[in-house]
Amino acid sequence: MISNFQKAHILKILSLLETHKARPLDLILNKYFRANKTLGSKERKIIAEVIYGMVRWKGRLDAELDSNPSWESRLALLESLDWDFSNGRAPLEDHEKVSFPKELFDKLVASLGKEKALAFCKATNEPGPTTVRVNLLKTTREALFHGWKERYDVSVCKESERGITFHEKINFTTLTEFQKGLFEIQDEASQLVSYMVGAKPGDSVLDFCAGAGGKTLGFADRLQKKGQIYLYDVREKSLASAKLRLKRAGIQNAQIVTTVKDLARLKNRMHWIIIDVPCSGSGTWRRNPDQKWKFTEEMLQGLIKTQQEIMREALAYLHPQGSLVYATCSVFPEENEEQVALFLSTYGLKEQSSFKSFPKPKGMDGFFASVLTRS
Repeated sequence: MISNFQKAHILKILSLLETHKARPLDLILNKYFRANKTLGSKERKIIAEVIYGMVRWKGRLDAELDSNPSWESRLALLESLDWDFSNGRAPLEDHEKVSFPKELFDKLVASLGKEKALAFCKATNEPGPTTVRVNLLKTTREALFHGWKERYDVSVCKESERGITFHEKINFTTLTEFQKGLFEIQDEASQLVSYMVGAKPGDSVLDFCAGAGGKTLGFADRLQKKGQIYLYDVREKSLASAKLRLKRAGIQNAQIVTTVKDLARLKNRMHWIIIDVPCSGSGTWRRNPDQKWKFTEEMLQGLIKTQQEIMREALAYLHPQGSLVYATCSVFPEENEEQVALFLSTYGLKEQSSFKSFPKPKGMDGFFASVLTRS
């Protein structure tokens, strides 16, 4: 049962989501909780779970309401329904059952087939697992897992040899192991993509869309602190965050590149490049459920053009015998296989290997990666 106190906060946050449509839900929540420090951890957990559930199932709730749905009416309806909607009305259209915009659902069916599209939507409406990646520069998975298994509900990942999954909510930033840089939070599929950068000690590597450095943190141990990693991104705030994370992880052979002049010095020199390009993020929508309501075909086409521009720019820094990893967290073929096919024909590249994961309940997020070399 949701208390009136909790309802008031829930509706305030949902109102902020409507007012600031461009801001991701997780950022709005984090900012709200920082501004309302009197809310205890238990209250924050309940409020966050209800809000994420309502955003995921907004379309399903609206299908139960006659007209002019509001967050107040959705919340009132939610209290009279079970989350499985077993006592809801019927019949419903397929997109209503899985709480997706009709235009987006139709696109998913066209791209993936109906069965896979329905599976994707259902997985997207469930919370994703919480997985961490062990920093092999400082410890081993065995050591961390042995220390945690008596305290927490954890299990080792099946695919990533550096991954551990937590089956309970933990405030990781308070853990001594986190503060010492022994691990980072990273989905198992994202870990596997990072490790497609097959760099060896002494290599030069460019993380071309580095963001906050997640992929660099994932492959840095391959270089064994030898060679050089360069991180570049147009988002300076993200690079500032990357700098702090690199320091905590003990990665000393990495440097932030912020100017075009410094970047120009890297042309034709990189043994490995990874471009984790801006994309729809569809493979991670279960962690950002508000994004499915913001998706448009126009937005996707803009991202596809950006991906092509980034690829063209990144190739200038590739050593003649170097390798490039093109990566997305998308399930759309237009951002994945179709882009790679275009790159192969346009630039005379060859695909050496590829990786693809699909969101499944309690499983990995949806990621795609392709390792490309010059023919």
